[in-house]
Amino acid sequence: MHIAYFTNLYHPIVNGVVRSVSAFRQSLTDLGHNVFIFAQHASDYEDTEPFIFRYPAVQLPIQVKIPTVIPISPFLDRLLPSLKLDVIHTHYPFLLGQTAANKAEELDLPLIFTFHTRYRHYVHYFPLPQETVQEFLKDAVDIWLGEYMQKCHHIVVPSESMKNQLMDEYGLLTGQVTTIPTGVDIRPYQTADGDAIRAARAWGTDRVLMAVGRLAPDKNWKTLLEAVARVLPAHPRLRLALIGEGHSKEELSQYAQELGISRRVEFIGEVPFDQIPRYLKAADLFGFSSPSETQGLATIEALAAGLPVIAVNATGTRDVIRNGLDGLLTENNSAALAEAICQVLESESVYQSLKTAALQRAKDFDLTTQSKRLVDVYQQAIEDKKADRTVLVPKAKKFFNRVLDNGPFKQMRELITEIGRD
Repeated sequence: MHIAYFTNLYHPIVNGVVRSVSAFRQSLTDLGHNVFIFAQHASDYEDTEPFIFRYPAVQLPIQVKIPTVIPISPFLDRLLPSLKLDVIHTHYPFLLGQTAANKAEELDLPLIFTFHTRYRHYVHYFPLPQETVQEFLKDAVDIWLGEYMQKCHHIVVPSESMKNQLMDEYGLLTGQVTTIPTGVDIRPYQTADGDAIRAARAWGTDRVLMAVGRLAPDKNWKTLLEAVARVLPAHPRLRLALIGEGHSKEELSQYAQELGISRRVEFIGEVPFDQIPRYLKAADLFGFSSPSETQGLATIEALAAGLPVIAVNATGTRDVIRNGLDGLLTENNSAALAEAICQVLESESVYQSLKTAALQRAKDFDLTTQSKRLVDVYQQAIEDKKADRTVLVPKAKKFFNRVLDNGPFKQMRELITEIGRD
């Protein structure tokens, strides 16, 4: 099968979508399929994988310092028909996502969309602080997503929580949405050795609480820092190691100083993806404080490394972690997280039980198994395309009406009505 992946972000950027795209691309290739990646231009980065095609990109003045793709390329317009594609799979709905939709229509191909994240939750990254404008943007995103999904032949979501939300909010039909979590190749985690990492970072016999993720407010890292501050008086050998970058890094570092725990907190920064298993194997347990995730990819990787997970009980995370079996899920506050961390640190039997169950649970997210399920989705989308069946979004009109009845649109409509009366 010839598959085109359209994604606004790919290597060298490190985030959940990139990891998902990369993992599925490699696994599908191993299964004998050809996967062509269409992504953003990356300066000073040389692709080592075949079939990576780049669109121009620029850096916009917004909080998230990532390149913004410009979805225009005459060369790629000429190239696409020659690839003899079977399906087009987009991992974003905007920019290259729109290009993917246009190309699918132009080439008469099925379009699959993975709904990786709740896009309305990220409009605050744009420099438009007014509350009215922010609410308008959220409503506009809902409308736009509803319209976009109706161009697709199938929707993929990474967790059951995400599927339930989409079905409830948009009225999507069960048969048009499939939950396929990003799989993890557990082999590197089984063979990884963390001793060199521990030695290089002088961790000695410290108990290392590892955390992985983008350093941004929505990940709720301050709550995890506060939890560590609560634990340290009873467990002074605890150390928090944070892997990841983001615009909140300086703020979080300052907050660690204010809490008096800066000597026990390490901001490791970005780590090459192939080194993540070694870092996780160097840790003793895994902490995660995000209050909302579309998928618990970081927690899946922690399980694969055999780490007991202590995390906030949130969507996405609870789709992965079974409370009391392979991890502990808590309320979203530092006291609850601290209590769970202490429970694991103070009981070797609890620690070993969680560790054993974590390794077993990771097998449920085997990458090859998830990739084969994705191929089944592609086959279904091909059949739906032949039958001229696209995704139905019954509640799309609800979002349209909500925007018309609120905020700037309502004021504009009332003004037009008054002018008409005059």
